[in-house]
Amino acid sequence: MTDAPLRLLTWNIHAGLGPDGRYDLDRVIALVQRHEPDIVALQEVDSRGRGTGPDSPFARLAAALGNHTAAARTIVAPDGHYGHLLISRWPLSAIQLHDLTHSRREPRCAIETMVSAPGGPLHLASVHLGLAFAERRRQAAMLARIADSAARTSVMLGDFNDWTWNGAVRRSLAEVLPGRTPQRTYPARCPVLTLDRVYCRPRQVLLRSWVDPEGRHVSDHLPLIAEIRVDPVPMASEPAIRASR
Repeated sequence: MTDAPLRLLTWNIHAGLGPDGRYDLDRVIALVQRHEPDIVALQEVDSRGRGTGPDSPFARLAAALGNHTAAARTIVAPDGHYGHLLISRWPLSAIQLHDLTHSRREPRCAIETMVSAPGGPLHLASVHLGLAFAERRRQAAMLARIADSAARTSVMLGDFNDWTWNGAVRRSLAEVLPGRTPQRTYPARCPVLTLDRVYCRPRQVLLRSWVDPEGRHVSDHLPLIAEIRVDPVPMASEPAIRASR
């Protein structure tokens, strides 16, 4: 057991393309490493035309940023994949991919897992939601069910694309994940929208959060960093992820 906070980082990396139009995954990696996060959620990871095997962006990011990974490859093409990636310093177990795709919109997926954090078990889900209001309402309802885990500490992070003050995601998660980060992350050069967030339960486990303005040189989103403290107090049942929903 440890009292040290757990550091999370979530970032839409825009496929490694900066505002200068240059593809440079090394500067993505360098910025993330400066914050020394324990858990990293990266959206818009794109390996199409960028190499395969150890040269793939999925493989390079995983090798550079953590020991344990889970990937959601939502678009599969002959020359690579597109999706989002969860990377952890600590072991992941009971990994599940939840299909959040709505109608004929772009495929979307949530990565759900249990993290064996030093402070105790952490229920975690990383997401990248859709752009349409109707699409996001349906996805928000599904996220609320995913968040309703037996684990005492639960976190959901990623790019929620939920930009209104009382959006569907915020309303749906208000009860199950009452803690949330307030920082504006998009567009990176002059952020006005809170697209990227960390939601958590209990509310008090969220200790602090901030953005790194240097991210404006690397992506169209700013990276969001948050520190939480895993609450070891058990709930009525043992931490688990239900096999089906």
